[in-house]
Amino acid sequence: MWAAQFYKFNHPNTFLTSGGLGTMGYGFPAAIGAQVALPDKTVVDIAGDGSIQMNIQELATVVNYNIPVKVVILNNGFLGMVRQWQELFYGKRYSHTNISQVPDFVRLAEAYGAVGLRAMKPDEVEPTLKKGLDTPGPVFMDFAVDPEEGVYPMVNPGAPISDMSLGK
Repeated sequence: MWAAQFYKFNHPNTFLTSGGLGTMGYGFPAAIGAQVALPDKTVVDIAGDGSIQMNIQELATVVNYNIPVKVVILNNGFLGMVRQWQELFYGKRYSHTNISQVPDFVRLAEAYGAVGLRAMKPDEVEPTLKKGLDTPGPVFMDFAVDPEEGVYPMVNPGAPISDMSLGK
C-alpha cells in the first residue's frame, strides 16, 4: 500500500496490486509472472514479512529459472495491516498478528541460492536498494520497519470512503 501511495510511476500499466483486499502473498508470484512476461525490465515485489512467507518457497522457482525478480521485504514483525486494524478499531487487542519469529530472510535467500541483503537503519536503505537492484539474478532485501508504523489513509469498518482516517 505504501508503494501505491508514494512511488512515482513513470509509465502506465507497470504497477500490479491486490488493492489491499487481504490477498497476502499476492506480490511474489505476481512479480515472477511480470518478470517472465517482461524479461528486459526490472521487476520489484514490495512485500511485508507476513506476505512473503505465504509462498516463499517460490524462491526455488526464481533461482532454478534465474528469474531476476527483486523482493523488498518491509519487516515489522507483524501482519502489519491486520495489526493496524486491531490498533485503531479494537483498542490494541492484538490477536495472532505478532510474527516476530520470522526467518532470517538474508540467510533464507542464500540457502536457496539467491542474494540476500539487509538494512537495519535509515542510512542503509539507499545503498541496500542500489546494491540489490544492481545485482544480477533474484535478490531478497530485508528492511527493518517500526512495528507500529501505519499505512494511511484507512477507511473505518462500515464507514464510507469520505470518512477515512488520515492518521494518528
